[in-house]
Amino acid sequence: MKFLHKNVSETQIRLKDRLWLYIFSYIVLFLLIVPSLVVIPMSFSASQYLEFPPKEWSLRWYENYFFSWKVENGFNDWMQATWTSVKVAVLTIFVAVPVGTMAAYGLVNGNSRISKMLFPIFISPMMVPSILVAIGLFYFFVQLKLVGSVLGLVLGHSLVAMPLVLIIVFSALKNYDMNQEKVARSLGATRFRAFREITLPQIKFSLVSSALIAFLTSFDEVIISLFVAGGDNSTITRSMFLALRDQIDPTIAAISTILIIISSGLLIIMQVTGAKENKR
Repeated sequence: MKFLHKNVSETQIRLKDRLWLYIFSYIVLFLLIVPSLVVIPMSFSASQYLEFPPKEWSLRWYENYFFSWKVENGFNDWMQATWTSVKVAVLTIFVAVPVGTMAAYGLVNGNSRISKMLFPIFISPMMVPSILVAIGLFYFFVQLKLVGSVLGLVLGHSLVAMPLVLIIVFSALKNYDMNQEKVARSLGATRFRAFREITLPQIKFSLVSSALIAFLTSFDEVIISLFVAGGDNSTITRSMFLALRDQIDPTIAAISTILIIISSGLLIIMQVTGAKENKR
């Protein structure tokens, strides 16, 4: 049992040496979680205004979100906005994932010098402030009469989701042995068939992850939606922002709680699926 008393070597890190890192991480985690812990109780308040801690408990704001129907169109403002957000987020997947995957595939297989030049350009929507992207899209879409349309929202959300897809798929392809695809092509397969039957099945988890990220990015996007969405095609995040600006409606807390649960659930499913995939 002498090894238990052996001193730590110079190359090893003692627990106390990185204790500051643990403390800092817990502080950051606490600051990220606290807003959610405040919003969730407020969503169950019976008060007409946002109140923490609630003096009385009620489900009235969840009822206001789900069951406050309008006779003329079958949806209330919240449900209509939610349906628009879901529709736009799903369509964003079908735009951002294929485009981001093709861009990543081209960068991996292209000339390394050109790839280094193009990569920052492809991810530039992540580096440019969202407000500048939104203003640019607004003036561009005005010319094409896409402001207030689902197509305009899908294109705008795809612009900010595509860089995330690109990074995820690019990382997966970097760790993938392209010689497998070259062997298939040497045996007569076309590039598309080799990619579809050899490469695609081996990066499918990255594609699923990027699709989920694209969905959440689109569903949570608010700045572009403020400029591009409008009328019957208002998204749920835009409606929440306007409601918070014009009136203090506790329904926002109920919707936020639902969004937190859905986002957390999807991320947990992705992590569990990824762990199973790694074991395989």
